[in-house]
Amino acid sequence: MAHSRPPSTQPMDPLDLDDYNPLGHINMLFPTSGTLSSLPAVSAGLRQHTALLTKEINDKVLAQRESNAANLAGIERAKADLTELFQRIEGVAERARVTEEGITKMTGEIKRLDSGKRNLTVSMTVLKRLQMLTTAYEQLRTLGKTRQYKECAQLLQAVMQLMAHFKSYRSIDQIATLSRNVADLQRELLEQVCEDFELIFAKGEISHKRATLAESCLVVDALGDAARNRVVMWYCNTMLREYRQIFRGNDEAGSLDNISRRYAWLKRILKTYDDEHTGIFPDSWKVNQILTTTFCDGTKEDYRTILGRFSRKVDGKSLDVDLLLRCLQETLEFEHWLEQRFSGEHSKPQKRVSLETADGKEKIFGKAISEAFEPYLSWWVEAQDRTLSNKVSKFRIDPLLAEDEEFTQSSVAPSSIELFAMYRVNLNQCATLSTGENLLNLSELFGKYLNSYAEQVLTARLNQNIPLQDAIIILNTAEYCQTTTGQLATWISGKLDKNLTAPTYETQQDSFLAVINTTIKLLVNRVLAALEQPFREMRNMPWTRLESVSDQSPHVTQLISNLHAQSKPILSLLHTTTHSRAFLSHLSSSFLQTFLTTLLASRPISELGAEQNLLDIYILKSSLQDLASYLPAAPTTTATNYYPKLLTTLFSKPNALLKTLQLPSTPPQALIQGYALHIGDKNTNNFKKVLEIKGITGRREVNTLTELFSAHITASAELSSSNTPGSNRNSLNVGDLLSPNTSPHPSRPSSPKPVAVNQNQTPDPSISVFLSQLALPDKNAPLPVQSTSVGAQSLLNSGKDTLAMLQRTDTLSVEKRLEGAARMFGDRIGKVMGEEAGGGGLGRFFRGDR
Repeated sequence: MAHSRPPSTQPMDPLDLDDYNPLGHINMLFPTSGTLSSLPAVSAGLRQHTALLTKEINDKVLAQRESNAANLAGIERAKADLTELFQRIEGVAERARVTEEGITKMTGEIKRLDSGKRNLTVSMTVLKRLQMLTTAYEQLRTLGKTRQYKECAQLLQAVMQLMAHFKSYRSIDQIATLSRNVADLQRELLEQVCEDFELIFAKGEISHKRATLAESCLVVDALGDAARNRVVMWYCNTMLREYRQIFRGNDEAGSLDNISRRYAWLKRILKTYDDEHTGIFPDSWKVNQILTTTFCDGTKEDYRTILGRFSRKVDGKSLDVDLLLRCLQETLEFEHWLEQRFSGEHSKPQKRVSLETADGKEKIFGKAISEAFEPYLSWWVEAQDRTLSNKVSKFRIDPLLAEDEEFTQSSVAPSSIELFAMYRVNLNQCATLSTGENLLNLSELFGKYLNSYAEQVLTARLNQNIPLQDAIIILNTAEYCQTTTGQLATWISGKLDKNLTAPTYETQQDSFLAVINTTIKLLVNRVLAALEQPFREMRNMPWTRLESVSDQSPHVTQLISNLHAQSKPILSLLHTTTHSRAFLSHLSSSFLQTFLTTLLASRPISELGAEQNLLDIYILKSSLQDLASYLPAAPTTTATNYYPKLLTTLFSKPNALLKTLQLPSTPPQALIQGYALHIGDKNTNNFKKVLEIKGITGRREVNTLTELFSAHITASAELSSSNTPGSNRNSLNVGDLLSPNTSPHPSRPSSPKPVAVNQNQTPDPSISVFLSQLALPDKNAPLPVQSTSVGAQSLLNSGKDTLAMLQRTDTLSVEKRLEGAARMFGDRIGKVMGEEAGGGGLGRFFRGDR
């Protein structure tokens, strides 16, 4: 019988095939006819194998039957166990239910006891409070009748607190009745207190019954805000009743002519309050402030009515502008007085004004009255012009420092503090009313008088005879004004409407910077004036007849002595780094200009003369460097950082010129190569200047040396052209430019050997510019001792490089100022020495280009 089997990966038994053919196996068992003899044996083996298979199958079937019976018995046992388990669970649940019912029965009584206890406690509390309320109510009625207000206030607070507990019980008739009785008692107390106030004020018995009124206010305070507002408004109306009758019901008394009487009336009322009524009302009520606010509100409405009537013309006459301005000014001053009075600032001393926090505090009253004048504010702005003009005129004649005020290094003119304090008040007043065109016009007006203050008050005092202390005060004042003006611009910019352009006050700041520059220039000229005599002696020195060199020339000793004597008191009073830097820079540059101009005026200068001047200039440089020791402790450290570098830069050009003059003219190659080494240009005019200074003026000799110089130019391609100065930006190494003797105290060369040009060394192109711009002064011209001189223009131009050093060591504002100083020096160097120190263009001294 064939069986269908599932497919398998194992080879299929041929017996399992559907098309099994036994012939194959028969042929395998009996391949030949001879093998048929074994057929019985094979048949017996097959029968035996079949019997074994049958027995095995029967055993397995029997075993399977026994296993099935055991499984069925196990299932029956499991079912019996589950049934028993369910029965046990039901028993446990039943016992739990019975237990719960027992516990509930046990705790139910306890809950009822707790609820009863709680209800009993609440009932006792309510009854106790009701008893307290009833007792307090009765006591309050009794105390109210006897006007024992202090005790009434305490009881009233207790009654109101107790009544709050009975809000949920008002449905009970007795509680509702008691609540109405308490409310009636509160109204009766309020009416009684108001009646007492009216009677006492009417009879003028305030001083005798102040304590009673004060205690009654405690009752009012306990009654709440509504009661308090009623009493306060009654007081305000009572105090202002007469004021309203006089100024509101009478055209003459209520006119703008009597505006000062209005404010005097309130001041008198406030004084009465301070003297007689202060102790009546609690401080927390702020009765005086409410009284003032009520006065201001009523007065503002009166002004609106009056101004509106006059603006429409009455009897053909328009409003008097002067009267309006006077009223507005008085109103603004009165509002300012109110702010000071209620903020407690009216007794504070005046101090320097800073506009950075000018309106940091919130105004108490704001524009309580002046709001009525807002449509007419432009007239007030115009009136400030006259006020400020008078102020500036007064400041012109006032002393810089009051007689009772002690001078210090940082002293500032009180007039500047007063001016900015006035600006602060007016700006706040104007900004309170308007932040539009009126504020812009006022700020522009202030800018005008800042310029006037700088020119008429500060600059006008600057002259050669001004005391040193006054000059220092002007210097400090200009610095303070410049800083505060910047704050003023920032403040206005933050207040002004966004559609308007706020003033920057750059012109005004430049004016104060010009004052600083002029003051420093005046101080420098004061020092230079003391050097006139030794410079005159220097000019008369016969350098060509000098037979030997010494440590220093006779005039140098006097120069150093006078320089230190005049500079020490000035430097000791310069307490800011900016001022000390400017003074030292300006003094050093001007001193060196005057020295060089005087030296050139005393030409010709021999080799020995040049050597002597090299020694002198080295000593003078050291002496100038020592000036920094006179500075106060604060700026000394900063000054010593830049000042030596400044002097090195300033003295490098004269050093190069003197080293060239030190070379002999024979052989000429030595002079030419030395010129190439120290000066380093190919300008024949510059070379001729050097020859003239050396005293070589013969035409033939000059032409010969010039031809040799031109030939040297042609042969050397490394000399820079003076027509393109600055094309080579390598800096000058002063040590490399020394003559063969590199000692700081140079001596005359022993033999005129030719000087070879160092191919790796490039002369500073600024020396070429210095020489090309050098003007040789007339020998018979007066000796200049001012801080700006003819000639030596490149010496001042070198100040740009020097001041660039200073810029890296200070703030941005100082950087701009020092850059401006260098530009100013360059602009003014060509002017005639000895011209008067003026203020024109001086604003650029400290300021860079905008």
